[in-house]
Formats: sequence, C-alpha cells, structure tokens
Amino acid sequence: MLPKRADFPEGFQFGTATSAYQIEGHAKGGAGRTHWDDFAATPGNVAGATNGAIACDHLDRWAEDLDLVRDAGFDAYRFSTSWARVLPEGRGTPNTAGLDFYDRLVDGMLERGIKPAATLYHWELPSPLADLGGWRNRDIAHWFADFTNVIMSRIGDRVWSAAPINEPWCVSWLSHFEGHHAPGLRDIRATARAMHHVLLAHGRAIEVMRGLGMSNLGAVCNMEYAAPVDDSDDAHRAARVQDAIYNRFFISGMTKGVYPDEVLDGIEPHLPHGWQDDFPTITAPLDWIGVNYYTRKLYGPAAPVDGAPAPWPGTCEHDGSLPKTAMGWEIYPDGLAHFLEMVVQDYTGDLPLYVTENGMAGVIEQEGNPTHDPDRTAYLGAHLEVVRRAIAKGLPVKGYFTWSLLDNYEWALGYAPRFGLVHVDFETLERQPKASYHTLREALSCP
Repeated sequence: MLPKRADFPEGFQFGTATSAYQIEGHAKGGAGRTHWDDFAATPGNVAGATNGAIACDHLDRWAEDLDLVRDAGFDAYRFSTSWARVLPEGRGTPNTAGLDFYDRLVDGMLERGIKPAATLYHWELPSPLADLGGWRNRDIAHWFADFTNVIMSRIGDRVWSAAPINEPWCVSWLSHFEGHHAPGLRDIRATARAMHHVLLAHGRAIEVMRGLGMSNLGAVCNMEYAAPVDDSDDAHRAARVQDAIYNRFFISGMTKGVYPDEVLDGIEPHLPHGWQDDFPTITAPLDWIGVNYYTRKLYGPAAPVDGAPAPWPGTCEHDGSLPKTAMGWEIYPDGLAHFLEMVVQDYTGDLPLYVTENGMAGVIEQEGNPTHDPDRTAYLGAHLEVVRRAIAKGLPVKGYFTWSLLDNYEWALGYAPRFGLVHVDFETLERQPKASYHTLREALSCP
C-alpha cells in the first residue's frame, strides 16, 4: 500500500529519475567516447561485456518516455546531461546535436507540465579528460566549470533545479579505491585526490550557475546505513569509519568546510597540496540537499595481514539477514529515517531536503511476469511512509524521487538488475509499465 498525495503537504514534489549514459544510447548523436566505454571494453569489468551504446534508446524515444512521466502524475523529472555528448573531447567545440537534444528534452518536459530537475554529471567522463588524469587532476574543476557554462547557458533558464554531480562517493571512492566503476582504479592516492577534486568541481559549477543567474541549486549525496556486525568495540569502530567515508565526508565538506577525522586518518597524506584552501569554493551556498538512499551494510574489522593489523580503513563487509533486493541489498527503511534526521540536525538545518533517489531492483518480476512487482510497491510504500513521518516531525523534506523510470544499463552489472517502474525489452526496446507504475499513478492522482 502506498501513501497518497493527500498524505503529504501541498507543494510536495513527487518525481522519478534517470541518468544519461544509462538510457540515452551513447553511440548516437555525436557523443564522444567516455571512460565508461573504455571500462566496459575491458574484459571482466561489466557483466556480459555490455555498454551504454544503445541502452534504452532514449535519444530517439524521449517523447514517449516523457509521456510516461506525465501520465504517472509525477511533478518533476530528474535527468542528467552527458558531458561527452555536449563536449565530445571534454573541452573545446560543443556538439550542436547534443545541445539541441537537451534543449528539446527540457522543452518537452515543460510542455507536459513536468519540472526539469537537472544533474550535470552522472559518471560518464569524456575519455580525453581521463587520459589527462580525470578526477585525479586538479584541472578537472575548471574543465567541469567550462562544461557547466556551455550546457547551462543553453538550458539553465528553463530548468527547475540543478545539481552538479550525482553521488560523489561513487565518482571517487567506488571508482578509484574499490575499482568497481570506471576508471577501475585501486589506488589510495588517486582516491584522495578524486574525493577532493569532485567537491572542488561541485563548488566551481555552483559558482558558474550562480553567475548565469540560476537558482534552486543543490547537491546530491548517496548515503548507505553502516551498522556494526556485532556489539564489539572493533565492529563499532569499523561502522564509524565506513559511515565517515560514505555518508559524512562529502556533505561535511560541502556544508562545513571540514573533512571527518576518521577519513583524514587514511587519506590526508595523499590529498593535494593546499587542499584546505579550497573550502571557500567547495562550500558555495546551496538551496537544497538531495539524499540518495537504498540500503544498509554491516561492518566489522578486517582480518589481520601477516599478523599485523589491516591497513586503513581496516573494515570488512558482512552479509545481513534482512530481505534483499535483486542487487543483494538489504531492505532497511529505518536507514532513510536516520539520514533525514542526521542531515538536518548535523549539517543543513532548515535547508530544503529531497530524497533524490530511492528504489529497488525487483526480485519477483524476474520469476516470470516482468510487470508483476509487488515487492517494489512494498519497498516504495515503506520508504514513502518514512518520509511522511519525517515531515510530521518537522523535518523540511520537500520531495521524493523514485529510481528509476526505466529498466536501464546498471553500470558494472549490465542489463540484468531492473530498477524501473517501466519494463524495457532490451531486444525490441518496447516500454511496458509495471504494476508499481500503475499503483503510484493511482496514489498520486488522489488530491
């Protein structure tokens, strides 16, 4: 059962979300090569050796997809722009076809009464910039500022909201320390620099958009509840370190101009010279904060290495006992409640807060009927109820975005996990709304 629109304050924004590389079809429209193309072309990195060359062919089917957003009753659509589609070399001459596409997309939203919620970067770095060090190179903050100026000079006058970078933890830690996403590195020095430079690029982009006269600018951080696997002191320490890396580092940098001590213990020797001097840029004032939330993880201490304590961060993930999604992620709505309170109390105060992503890769739909997804409806209902209760407690939560509109390219996991409210047949590219889509539409239609 889903809460209804009438259960939320007037003006509360319901939306859905996608990202450029996951749906557009990157091989079309003059887009340049990205480090995701390179990562996917490396054997063993991506399930099925798949990439985003075709994806959902949103580039040609965008009108149909926006009709689905409208017909569900969503107020806003969170989309991202592809840096390599706009600037195929990452710098220099823009791709006119790419700018025209985002122009049509934004106009198409407005024609349908949908608020355009833009994200500038959702992980597809142009390969020529990766060749120059990518997020390890301090110059990326200036390259990103230039990209921001190009794309937002074109569409910034019509978007409802804008955020520079989706999920900085994934851009930096998951991609440079754990190696699971492009560029696939496992290097603490690269990680430290990427973590800092992604925030510097965020701040520069905010400055550029303010200079263009834009407003309603925010930041989107992913958060994952870190719990100790048992009640030992070592397990609690491991959970605190993970919480600092994943949940507190980026929002603390953006809002307070400091990094948590638990993270500096490991990365400070590897940060770029003069990193503290960048905080006036990193802390550029924001109009809202977005939280992406999906799951919790259990942590304990890492095993010793040759009899010595494991190197920092010294943590080890453990399997949990809660019901799981098709990603193997535990379903834990209380984690969302924790983060809504934590962000407001510790970092943002009265600043508007949005749940900018929440959803699940369905299990039941994989058992036969691809549109039968009662587990997704239950997941969304439980998390929306958390949001409703948070608002009742006085927290300034102003909107909720479901991930995702469409089944799509799920990065290193290829096309197997399905997060969509709408089923996509990746052979025919036919769209078919799932039961959760229809249930949401009914809930949102209640005044």
